[in-house]
Amino acid sequence: MANSHATGTADITIASIRSLLSKGRIEKYNPERFKLVLVDEAHHIVAPSYREALAHFNLGETNADSPALVGVSATFSRFDGLKLGAAIDYIVYHKDYVDMIGENWLSDALFTTVKSHVDLSRVSDGPNGDFQTHQLSLAVNTETANDITVSSWRSKAGERKSTLVFCVDIAHVRDLTAKFREIGVDARYITGQTPKDVRAKELEAFRNYEFPVLVNCGLFTEGTDIPNIDCVLLARPTRSKNLLIQMIGRGLRLHPDKANCHIIDMVASLNCGVLTTPTLLGLHPDEGLDKISAKDAKEKRENFDKDPTQGQGTKKGRSPEDEDIVVGFTDYDSVHDLVQDASGEDHIRAISENAWVQVSPHRYILSAPAGRLTISKDNSGLFSVHHVISLSPSGNSKSPFSRPREVVSAVDLVQAIHAADTLASRIFRGPVYIASWQPWRKRRASPGQIGYLRKQLGKEIPEKITKGEAADMITKLKHGAKGQFKELLSSKRRSKRELERMAKWKEMAASEEVKIGPLA
Repeated sequence: MANSHATGTADITIASIRSLLSKGRIEKYNPERFKLVLVDEAHHIVAPSYREALAHFNLGETNADSPALVGVSATFSRFDGLKLGAAIDYIVYHKDYVDMIGENWLSDALFTTVKSHVDLSRVSDGPNGDFQTHQLSLAVNTETANDITVSSWRSKAGERKSTLVFCVDIAHVRDLTAKFREIGVDARYITGQTPKDVRAKELEAFRNYEFPVLVNCGLFTEGTDIPNIDCVLLARPTRSKNLLIQMIGRGLRLHPDKANCHIIDMVASLNCGVLTTPTLLGLHPDEGLDKISAKDAKEKRENFDKDPTQGQGTKKGRSPEDEDIVVGFTDYDSVHDLVQDASGEDHIRAISENAWVQVSPHRYILSAPAGRLTISKDNSGLFSVHHVISLSPSGNSKSPFSRPREVVSAVDLVQAIHAADTLASRIFRGPVYIASWQPWRKRRASPGQIGYLRKQLGKEIPEKITKGEAADMITKLKHGAKGQFKELLSSKRRSKRELERMAKWKEMAASEEVKIGPLA
């Protein structure tokens, strides 16, 4: 790496991907001599540079002469949903970080969320799918938001010895550091512009507890070993699950001087795809956390699985990270009310800018004139994405649509959404028909849409309904809303009978209870 040049003949060679591909260095490595290629941070493995290196070692297409390929990563997925299966055949071992905390492989953690009231609705996407950095900085790096961040840290974690703060960009780093110093905290910062000797000196001082707060942006997400960190302050929102895990992971290294690490998440508006610690823990994105441990969060999630009636009467959606967690029920008096209810879309549109429509508890559809994509969950718990093409009327097919073709298989909903969105941007040729923010969705519904809805629902449709709302309702009607409503009615009757049975049992139990006091 850098000025260190390997011979190419050592038993074990360690190299960064950038150095390996630089100035023809890779040519000195005879692929026939190697038995194993081990890739750290393997979620990068489908990137072009990695594929180029793998191809040199005969791992582009595996054959009998190829060396073994092993990849390791704490975040084994990609934000864009691209399949790691293009390079990796099989996942042989996986352990969730919450389980690793429980088994003492990682430090215990406490989680706190703080509503920062930052509005991200006007922040565009960057080329990597996360927020555009400059626009995000303008939204987050404000006097008010920085005051809230620093005061929240002082209130919740002011006694912590070693806090690592993640910011958006260099301007945010400098301004937030200044805010800490205003309240008398010795906060220092490191950026990509910090000279190497200064960076090394400040890191060593931080490890030795010489100052309590280190502020950075983008430097300490991968490969950083500062085990004494006992607080991580997330002052930058993200749409990336990987980045969120990497930032939190900086504080989960074991260290004899700390009992746990306090994760403080400055939560912004959740309407535009922000990933937060509650969603990462499998809880509803609106769930407020106050020093909740990983163990307690896991129990909370499991309790919802065991008893779905918890929270009955609320109208919260499900967590985009674990869509099996039911946090409430909504009663519908008619199929009209069912198709009008948009709460089912809240959780999926919290992680996608596209107008996905929930047509059943485990099925989502994204429609366009050229066809549709469907995300569905099977009995094994996997999520699949199917593509249906709109066929030309002049063709020989009796159906206006092609047969569904599976294009993606994913282990969780978030991964399926990102993969489907990546595909949708190509096959539907941009965001015009599919993005939820498109101006046409806010215009008044067309006479054709109103006519269709009135014919199907047999009920007056509100005059001010928008084209987007009408399109979503029509999608639900075309894909099973009437059948779903019948099932809901049946389920509602069963629930009513069960409640009546429980009421009678409680009445009988109360009558048999022995109480101290005079007999009636």
